[in-house]
Amino acid sequence: MKKTGFQYHKDTSYDRHNMTGHYLDWQNQPGVFKQYPGIDPVLLPQDVHSPNKKLSSLIKETAGSATLQAVSLEDLSLILRLTYSLTAKARHTGGDFYYRSVASAGALYPAEIYFATQGINDLDDGLYHFSVARHSLCLLRRGDISAPIKKSTQSANINTSILTFFLSAIFFRSAWKYRARSYRYHLLDTGHLTENLILALKALELHPALSLDFDDTDVNRLLGLDETKEVCLALCHVPGKQAHEDKKTMEITELPETVKNASRVSEEETDYPEVRAIHTAGVEFTSPTESRPVMVHELGLGADKWTEINPADTWPETLKYAEAVFHRRSKRNFVRQPISQNCLTALLDGLCAGCFGPDGEMSNNNQSMCIGFLVGNAEGFDPGLYLLDTSSSSIGMVAPGFFTERMAHICLDQAWLANAAVHFLFMSDLNLVDQAYGPRGYRYAMMTAGALGERLYLTATAMGLGCCGIGAFYDMEEVELLGLNSTSRLLYLVAVGPVKSIKNFA
Repeated sequence: MKKTGFQYHKDTSYDRHNMTGHYLDWQNQPGVFKQYPGIDPVLLPQDVHSPNKKLSSLIKETAGSATLQAVSLEDLSLILRLTYSLTAKARHTGGDFYYRSVASAGALYPAEIYFATQGINDLDDGLYHFSVARHSLCLLRRGDISAPIKKSTQSANINTSILTFFLSAIFFRSAWKYRARSYRYHLLDTGHLTENLILALKALELHPALSLDFDDTDVNRLLGLDETKEVCLALCHVPGKQAHEDKKTMEITELPETVKNASRVSEEETDYPEVRAIHTAGVEFTSPTESRPVMVHELGLGADKWTEINPADTWPETLKYAEAVFHRRSKRNFVRQPISQNCLTALLDGLCAGCFGPDGEMSNNNQSMCIGFLVGNAEGFDPGLYLLDTSSSSIGMVAPGFFTERMAHICLDQAWLANAAVHFLFMSDLNLVDQAYGPRGYRYAMMTAGALGERLYLTATAMGLGCCGIGAFYDMEEVELLGLNSTSRLLYLVAVGPVKSIKNFA
């Protein structure tokens, strides 16, 4: 029987009274930097100037058709630095550990970036892997490979693409700690990275076209991945102004075993069949049903009254976009102080700005998942559980009361969560997602939650607030607390609020 997203989510639920012991094998800790021995790196320019733009303008900017006539190597370097860069160092047992500009569960960083080029100034056409450790590139395939990419994605944009980005996840990096539950974090973390990439491209006035639907086998083969260890989860095309000559589809040749072996990140890697089963179930693309759910109305929650959000003309940002990217941290040192009304409405405004759907078009985020939030301490808002209808930019209270302390108890008794001013909730009726999109729909829901979670991280940082995402909770307890129906689940929780002015990395 084919695995469904709902079944996988149930099978990997945490139960307070049925938790098995698990000790991390520190001698077998996975490496977090992918390496290709024998391939000389191409160093990217280091001295590149960040755009002087506000995060709010990029988030709310409607994607247009304007693109640069050409992309330089300096532009590419800046895109990658804004998307995925080392931002902090901590001293751990065994050596230094480097944190990154993107959020990651347990700071395990399963995601990798590859890209194919057509006409980048000062860079040969080909397929490259990006090394975040050295801010450099490894050339994996030489020449124009737009034809096999077009065949794998069925995208009309390929013939005009300057760049095509591929975002992958290495299974064992997260599975080392989270075991069978780790596919949740593969998707959330790839969603985090997707949001960073989209914002970086928009900052350079490029028009990104995200796709979550492609021929998995062909794309993984193109990238030279060992599919038992690493898989591609998202593509992003950057169209240019001039169409390239349409080429005949070329056969994808196998890359050397040394390239495939780079997907191995530890000497002894444990295989988790549940992870492979849910991913394999979603490999076959299912055409969405004509009637897609509007998730905000499908969770078993209801609001008697809806009120339109009225954010200020400008958000209370203290950092520009690039500064927010490089200063982003997971901060858990919340203090019991209220979040201002302007800050909370700005966060809600950002979530209503839309997100790229699986077909590459902007959506209002209501189809595969929906957003709620628990107010604990916010000016102008009564404490309680709220829903956010992103299509109408309105909120409705579902139930009054103080929920944040009980939610902290449900989140594996992480007491610091009770001090956060607001808990943002990304929820979905996973049974409806399975019916509308097939097993691949689980990717849509979880990756959208991750992308919007990263947006909260950056927005909170830009406004001087703390933020921390939580993917670990006792699943059925949160269903009971929130009053969800039997097939709906919390996918991701992101806490936001004032914090002490000390550094806290994750």
